Amino acid sequence: MTPPVAWLLILQLVLGPTLVPGSYLKDAIKVFQHLYIDFPRVEFEDAFQGYCNGVMGYVRGIMNRWDCPKIHYLVHVPFKTIRKYCKRSQNFCESYNQYCTMTTDSFPLTICELTNYQLPINCQYNSTLTNQKLYLLCSSRYNAEPIDIIGVV
Repeated sequence: MTPPVAWLLILQLVLGPTLVPGSYLKDAIKVFQHLYIDFPRVEFEDAFQGYCNGVMGYVRGIMNRWDCPKIHYLVHVPFKTIRKYCKRSQNFCESYNQYCTMTTDSFPLTICELTNYQLPINCQYNSTLTNQKLYLLCSSRYNAEPIDIIGVV
């Protein structure tokens, strides 16, 4: 192996991890859009036995989880409608080590709640369609993007 190639490999090993946060952030924003935004609201076949039972299979696949998430929120508005709330986050949520904010407006959303603990092959959910404000986890303090919904009010 030539010395320049060896140095390039060493630099990639040393500097590679510094590139991950930016890459992670882009992935987190895309995942947010796939996991929490359902606009227009999808309709599922009767065989799924309800909206949440259908959508949570998809959510578990995106999250790469084998277990049944206890609760999940799906907002039925375009991403740009939610995005503006993270442009200026004044609150720091220590338990998440990220900036967070609460929306001033209420939004149509579906809350999917696990009916009771079940084997991962048979997750059953109740659906609640409501209008509520969102607690958003934001990617930074200013000019940020939403990366998670941590609660509703």
